Amino acid sequence: MTKTDLPDLAAMARYGAAIAAKLRAGDVVALSGALGAGKTTLARAIIAALGYEGEVPSPTFTIIETYDAPPLAVPVVHADFYRIETLAELVELGLDEYREGAALIAEWPENAGGFGHEPGCLSIRLENADEGRVAIANPGTDWVGRAP
Repeated sequence: MTKTDLPDLAAMARYGAAIAAKLRAGDVVALSGALGAGKTTLARAIIAALGYEGEVPSPTFTIIETYDAPPLAVPVVHADFYRIETLAELVELGLDEYREGAALIAEWPENAGGFGHEPGCLSIRLENADEGRVAIANPGTDWVGRAP
């Protein structure tokens, strides 16, 4: 487990870029934390660092947004599970099909059963700290040696 101080948006962008530089298809970046902790901000930083130049909407209501490669270096599924109430809803959404050949950035992963059991999961808990944030990262075995 590592802690990274993210005092401002520039630090969040650098942290997102560091994750993007190591991201591979099949990986999961599981982002947890309270409302307003910066989960979507970090997801946007990762997606931008992978080469996406457009607006990255929060998937709170759509639940799943996809980004193709190219233009991204790695295809990404950005999901927000805040509104998911049962695991059956994930089956209905076809999450497994979306994930095939792509990396998953998951906000509120605990509502989707969590992904920490997957070796390719980088779990990051964002917490408020002073005027910025702290990222507490716990890498799965596939992330050892490449986690930011």
